[in-house]
Amino acid sequence: ADYMLPGAFVMLERFPLTPNGKLDRKSLPAPDQSAVAMQAYEAPVGELETTLARIWQDLLGLARVGRHDHFFKLGGHSLLAVQCATRLRQALALELPLAQLFARPVLRDLAQTLAGAAVSEQAVIPVADR
Repeated sequence: ADYMLPGAFVMLERFPLTPNGKLDRKSLPAPDQSAVAMQAYEAPVGELETTLARIWQDLLGLARVGRHDHFFKLGGHSLLAVQCATRLRQALALELPLAQLFARPVLRDLAQTLAGAAVSEQAVIPVADR
């Protein structure tokens, strides 16, 4: 299953150990941009893709995110997905159901889905009677 694959790989000469001979997790280096599997970079297009990319960059700690990048392959997980939905709501007043992010984790595809949803949601808002 894809969710069991690590988001990044870091090559080490040897593992850091505690004085007791156990793995010292706190001494492991944080993965940098080169450790993350990324697609060939293509800049985001339009306000929605650009805003999504900026949110992903901030959440995932990356220098840049392209329109073909996959949220979960960049290191995203369910908790970050919730934060992504919250930030998107704050930035653009768009609702992002988590199921949508899991179904369409590529930035371009998610932006297309959100753009279509935003138009249809606005069209079905009923007028309130006074």
